[in-house]
Amino acid sequence: MTFSVKDMIRQRKSVRTFDGRALSDADRNKLEEYINRLANPFDVPVDFRLLDAKEYNLSSPVIVGENTYLTAKVKRQCHYEIAYGYGFEKACLYALSLGIGTVILAASLSRSTFEQAMNVQDDEVLPVGSPVGYPAEKRSIRDSLMRKGLKADDRIPFGKLYFESTFENELTKEAAGDFAEALEMARLSPSAGNKQPWRAVVNGDKVHFYEQKSMKDSPLGDIQKVDVGIALAHFDLTMKENGYAGRFAFDDPKIQTPAETYYIVTYERNR
Repeated sequence: MTFSVKDMIRQRKSVRTFDGRALSDADRNKLEEYINRLANPFDVPVDFRLLDAKEYNLSSPVIVGENTYLTAKVKRQCHYEIAYGYGFEKACLYALSLGIGTVILAASLSRSTFEQAMNVQDDEVLPVGSPVGYPAEKRSIRDSLMRKGLKADDRIPFGKLYFESTFENELTKEAAGDFAEALEMARLSPSAGNKQPWRAVVNGDKVHFYEQKSMKDSPLGDIQKVDVGIALAHFDLTMKENGYAGRFAFDDPKIQTPAETYYIVTYERNR
């Protein structure tokens, strides 16, 4: 990436009100080139596309002034939700670096038209989509009310999301050490209903990530795992930007967890 991930994470706001302009040819080409080579660390292929709203009759009742949508489909397989969220957020951060606004939508999409446009097969799902365009100078009234209702700028405190060795010990930023900034960037991640379902336990050179489940699965899968994937992208990309190398592995440490909290993946920093 040629832009600062941390700057984009701090600047990122969900945009539901656009100024009506189509993407410039230059910006559209850059974004298409980027999504065509998007990868994730979980070895799950995700098929991204930009779709013209009018051509495919795409819409969302909560969006104003959009011309184009970003979406993706993926085959149902192990870890597909976190891979999808990770890649989708990378695309949104890159779009922001071009001055393009986004907002990740699930329930409010005209889903059947999106699935038809993407030719979604029986073994595939399309969990989310996002309008992509230039933000309007002023939010619509609906947009402002939605942000207020969701408490969109609020985040759970650091020590309530992250823990040291076990879930009984709240983690401080000082104790988090080299992981502190990456965990903070993960804390700023967007999520469905602003539920912030990711949790993490730091143990030496490892960070064990979990999902605290508060929403039921849908036919599309576990949308909160998509949210965890978004947080994993913020964490991993920040670690890389800060000069650290590491890898993800599926190696459950069998730590005792609170109710409805489930292991997802472990990040291990290279020594």
